[in-house]
Amino acid sequence: MAGRGRIETCIFILGGIEEMVEIMRRPRIIRETARGLETMSLEDDFFQKREIFLTTGIEAEVSTELIKQLLYLNSMDPMKEITLYINSPGGEINSGIALYDCLCIMQAPVRTVCIGIAASMGALIFLAGDRRAMLPHTKLMIHDPYYAGGPSNQKPLEMEKRLQDLMKIRDTICEIISERTGKEKQKVQEITQYDSYFDAHEALEFGLATEIVEQFE
Repeated sequence: MAGRGRIETCIFILGGIEEMVEIMRRPRIIRETARGLETMSLEDDFFQKREIFLTTGIEAEVSTELIKQLLYLNSMDPMKEITLYINSPGGEINSGIALYDCLCIMQAPVRTVCIGIAASMGALIFLAGDRRAMLPHTKLMIHDPYYAGGPSNQKPLEMEKRLQDLMKIRDTICEIISERTGKEKQKVQEITQYDSYFDAHEALEFGLATEIVEQFE
């Protein structure tokens, strides 16, 4: 019986720990409303304030979820600004371009905020903002696109076609950076042939960012 009591106590403690970990992972807030006390997740609270987050690599599922959020917020109030916080290493080209296009064609103004690093396709998403803010010690990284995995088991004509497609994507990305920064396309191409990092002040000077955040509103 004593052993059983210890087991039940251990299960209770373990359950309590797991619940605490889940609360820490997905904190919830309690708010008093006309309907009484309501509980909501921190993400829902930010969403109501029109603040959303890109804090992972960019792939189809992540891009689609953000696009759904953006379209919903745009439909609710096409004149009110949406804030997108970014801390992303980049990711899939097609998924990133889809998200970039959505950000650019929405009627609602968008403010992008770099809160860590916005690299590769993450930097391109950052550039979609009408206002583009960086925290003092954050970084941007831009470079030419590339295919992961290399040309293994591909015929010469297949490799040539893939390279042509990649050069078209490179041209598109350089045009976007040139348009958003006001820099000549040739200058952009010289920079993107390498992994080029910019701190907040360098990004502001180059035209990638429009402001440096010293204090959250």
